[in-house]
Amino acid sequence: MRIGYFVHDLADAAVHRRVRMMRSFADVTVLGFHRSDTAVLQLDGVDTVDLGRTMDARLGQRTLAVLRAVINSDRWQGHLAGTTIFVARQLEMLVLAAMVRRRIAPTAPLVFECLDIHRLMLTHHPISVALRMLERRLLRSCSMLIVSSPAFLTSHFAGHGSALPLQLLLENKVLAEDVPSGLLDRIGQLRATVPSEGPPWRIGWFGVIRCRRSLQLLANLVTALPGVVEVIIRGRPRRNVIPDFDQVVATTPGLSFLGEYDRHTELAALYGNVHFAWAVDFYEAGHNSDWLLPNRLYEGTLNGAVPLVLASVETGRWLAVRQCGVRLEDTRNQSIEGSLLEFFVGLDSTRYSIARTALAQVPLSDLLDDKAACDRFGKVLETLSRRY
Repeated sequence: MRIGYFVHDLADAAVHRRVRMMRSFADVTVLGFHRSDTAVLQLDGVDTVDLGRTMDARLGQRTLAVLRAVINSDRWQGHLAGTTIFVARQLEMLVLAAMVRRRIAPTAPLVFECLDIHRLMLTHHPISVALRMLERRLLRSCSMLIVSSPAFLTSHFAGHGSALPLQLLLENKVLAEDVPSGLLDRIGQLRATVPSEGPPWRIGWFGVIRCRRSLQLLANLVTALPGVVEVIIRGRPRRNVIPDFDQVVATTPGLSFLGEYDRHTELAALYGNVHFAWAVDFYEAGHNSDWLLPNRLYEGTLNGAVPLVLASVETGRWLAVRQCGVRLEDTRNQSIEGSLLEFFVGLDSTRYSIARTALAQVPLSDLLDDKAACDRFGKVLETLSRRY
């Protein structure tokens, strides 16, 4: 089986994880755009076909980049000779994958991997209507739809009705291959090991940092409870979304930004050094942010950092089923500001120990994709290929 994988951001850690997963059972050709100043010429040992640069939060620019890639497709579609299945991550990449598939392998299956629903897909604006029509039309050409959260199906794709192909839930779990050698054997012991208890109680906010309301909530919390709560931020801040990020961090004692990190070598240490993992997101509240099951939910739970989430969204429901985590209220009667402050004012070693014990009961299969999980995914795609 040979997979042509079209991705929106070649530097995205989740893209790298999916490529490693697929390489365990297939040959993979990776094509996509990059978001930084530097092109990404290789991804986990695989040479990539770099289609150019796109910009965060600029859908118009990304649309033009896709059109340029279409115009110049003769330059790169040769890399896909012999492809038996096409997988496209996000809608703009589905446009490219569908076009090239029609040209060079019209009988090969087309798979749409949807990890986010852009806010422009969800309004009554003419552009939104056009995007939904495009999505519906392309889905009719797809053999499978992969989502990372069941809420994407129930809250967005259910409206497509008969246009929907076969669906597969593939959550953003940690890839067992990414856990350092020897650490996987000790993961149970590490999950049961409690870090030095607070105060100060440390909250870790790791990954892509794009929610300004979260930043303000955490800044207000450490200001209200000096010496009781500390917040450590690591990852990639989206300063185009939070332009005052550096100013807020610099002027808020107890709030620290310590730069980016290497997920392969630092993840366990990052989460092992904090008591709680911040998994609240208001970036696209009411839509995408409510439906996501983000990487940090699985990473934090696996490495023993108790997730802080909103009770009313998909992360809250995921943790409620497993009876763990801190599920904060944000309602007319109880704001998240009040819920957050109330929790930390009342926090003591006993309550924290209970939360950690509950976390350690979550099955590893809910958090990790091991070789068996990769093999199951491979069999799904192989079965799909045999149908066409």
